[in-house]
Amino acid sequence: MLVKRIFLVEDDKEIARNLSLLLSSEGFNVIHAISQKDALAMIGNSKPCLALVDISLPDGNGFAVCTEIKQVYGIPVIFLTASDDEASVVTGLNIGADDYITKPFRPRELVARINTALRKSGYSPSTFEICGLHVDVASGIVKKNGKEIFLSALEYRLLLVFINNPGNIITRDRLLDELWDAAGEFVNNNTLTVYIKRLREKIEDNPAAPQIILTVRGTGYRLGGSYVL
Repeated sequence: MLVKRIFLVEDDKEIARNLSLLLSSEGFNVIHAISQKDALAMIGNSKPCLALVDISLPDGNGFAVCTEIKQVYGIPVIFLTASDDEASVVTGLNIGADDYITKPFRPRELVARINTALRKSGYSPSTFEICGLHVDVASGIVKKNGKEIFLSALEYRLLLVFINNPGNIITRDRLLDELWDAAGEFVNNNTLTVYIKRLREKIEDNPAAPQIILTVRGTGYRLGGSYVL
């Protein structure tokens, strides 16, 4: 099983603490290293899906860390830099970094860049389990209490949106955008309500009292229950 794990290399303890809180709220598990030496010692056992690396470190720089991460895992690397100095940015991109963001940064922008990098790298959890529902993302097989169930393409796409955003409230507008992209045609609010109802009928033990897809009144929906990635 894969875990949404971020490897954070940042020597500023306050920035690291705030980043860890932010990323944890987005469903990520954060492993933190404070120096080039610590990062190189820890990377072999951390098994992250993405790395956030500060360019300026107390005992060196993030370039060596980026090179090692790319060699060990080949995962996306986003540089955190206090300067948008062109030479540093070009060096980082030339050695394989996928993106960079300048401090101070907007939290939502950073999360968006992380998710974009993960999508481009093809990352997704291999399996997902919640309330007797088992989803094998690699094969597209969905089972409820051990019995395979069949979802339409849009129902499956809708389920994946929740799986990929555990713990997050997902607005109806965002779900409409996701379904519109998948269907290639306009999907309205009434259609979304129908798809949520159909999906619940297939995956919930009791669709009238859902435990997997919960309604957040006035906002949208979120994944409920205890889930395993």
